[in-house]
Order: sequence, then C-alpha cells, then structure tokens
Amino acid sequence: MGTAERREAPEDGVVGRGTARRVPEATGGGVASQEWAAEAAGVGRQPAYRPLWVEEPARRRRMPDPVRTAAVRAVIIIAVTLMQAMVAFLCTLAGSWLAFPMVISSVVSTVVATWGVLDVWVTRQVWNQRNGVVSVPSSTARSLRRERRTARRQAKAAARERERIRRRGGTGQLSHS
Repeated sequence: MGTAERREAPEDGVVGRGTARRVPEATGGGVASQEWAAEAAGVGRQPAYRPLWVEEPARRRRMPDPVRTAAVRAVIIIAVTLMQAMVAFLCTLAGSWLAFPMVISSVVSTVVATWGVLDVWVTRQVWNQRNGVVSVPSSTARSLRRERRTARRQAKAAARERERIRRRGGTGQLSHS
C-alpha cells in the first residue's frame, strides 16, 4: 500500500479498496502538479459536492436584444434551409416525385436565409447608430447625447435657481402670489 493509499485508508484498521488517485510525476513543478500533490496530501480538500461547471465572466459584452433576436431568427432559417437542401438532394437521388418541389423550396429558402443574414447586419448597424457605439463625428447618437446632456444641465441649473430662491425666503421674486 502506497503513502497516498494509507492516508485514504479507514481509521479502524480495516484496509479498504485503494481509491486514492496517484500523484503524477512533478516534472515541471507547475501549478497543476502542485494542485495534485495538495489534493493527494489532503490539503485544501473540497466538499463532496462539486458543481458541474464554474461561471466565468464573459469576455465580450452581450449582443443587444434586437440584434440577438435577428441572429437567432437567421440561424433557424439557415438550419431549415440546409435541411431542405439535404432532403431535396436525397429525393433527387431516390428519384422521388418530391424532388422538384423540394428543390424549388430550397431556392426560396436560400433567398430568405440571405435576407435573414442581411437583417442581422442591418439591425446591428442601426442599433450601433442609435445607441452610440460608433464613435465618428457623423454619428447620430453623438448629437442625441449632446442634446440630452444640454437639457440635463439646463434642468439642473433651473432646479438650483429654484432652490436658491426658496432658501432666501422668496426674495428676488417679482410678484408674491
């Protein structure tokens, strides 16, 4: 019985089945071999429950909802088109009467799938233009942001002025109604 198996053996002296994992040879002394060695030694033991996967933060930001909807629609249309093309091919090989209608529907589906891909591209461009991802001087979103910023500043200035007048007890007003 090896050292790792002795550590895993039951306490009452009964020798159980050797269930311990062997520690791989630590050739490079890397992190993986250190983890194996720590696990074999019983250091940093994890509970019996281990999750199936670990959530990791996304590398890229999520696609906007309209773009994602268009992309899902395009993928479904493309999948149906590929299935129709395969059925048309197999019907043609089999000499079935269904071959001609399937070929026609495959051609129509190809046109629709092309439209779906263009829809994703156009939706993405429109979303970028409206929501300010594109940072060029001609961007519509930049001017909209500038207008919103100006309106916010004016509203804050008016609120500050009203607050200042209220703190003075109404002095500075032309009429007391």
